[in-house]
Amino acid sequence: MLGVNVESHARLDSHRQIIQRKRMIREVFAEFHHIMMNIDIANFGDTAGVRIELGAGVYPIRESYPDVIATDIVTDPHLDRVLDAQAMDLPSQSVRALFGQNCFHHFPDPETFFREARRVIKPGGGIVLIDPYYGPVSSIVYKRLFTTETFDKAAPTWNALSFDPQAKPNQALSYVVFVRDKAKFLYKFPEFEVLLLRPLPSYLRYVLSGGLNFRQLAPDSFIPMLKTMEKLMRPLAPLLALHHVIALRRN
Repeated sequence: MLGVNVESHARLDSHRQIIQRKRMIREVFAEFHHIMMNIDIANFGDTAGVRIELGAGVYPIRESYPDVIATDIVTDPHLDRVLDAQAMDLPSQSVRALFGQNCFHHFPDPETFFREARRVIKPGGGIVLIDPYYGPVSSIVYKRLFTTETFDKAAPTWNALSFDPQAKPNQALSYVVFVRDKAKFLYKFPEFEVLLLRPLPSYLRYVLSGGLNFRQLAPDSFIPMLKTMEKLMRPLAPLLALHHVIALRRN
């Protein structure tokens, strides 16, 4: 994706072209969709309200589950609407679930997001996030992978992006908020119960596909073999995982 700023509006068009030709990463994203929806179904009961994906980007959950409303901070004809996660133009208690794939660490002020989530989510509903994991392998990979982002588990604040124009998104933000500072989170937002904090299996396909920013390193014909290897490596997820899933319920 040479010549394209990954933080710009143009990233969506560029990423869309990439994902259309990359079956391997499309399948991984679809599996993320199923993980998130299964958590919703298992934990949010018969709570009424809409399902909304924040920061949906170019391969939203709607590709797998058409009832999920695809939103992003930028305008795009392939999405349902523009929505700012920190100032949601939604009625109070109108939402069953908020989903987010690799977007939480881009929120400038997480506390503002949680206050908005507390307002719009109906009791019994919740939030499901997939974001970078904090294990030994991911801690090495993420520190070296993106020049436009950082990975700082010792970050002194949750909201550096909101007051420092030179700050980079911290891919370790979900670790900082939900692991390192979990007691602080629960104190500030007692309405939310942390249901799940779990590393996902090591997705060799995610790495070898090159994601949305790098060249694919293995042909699609390797997909069945890679899936088998991922199953065998599943017990090592706490060491090898690149992503984890976080689920919160609004009580």
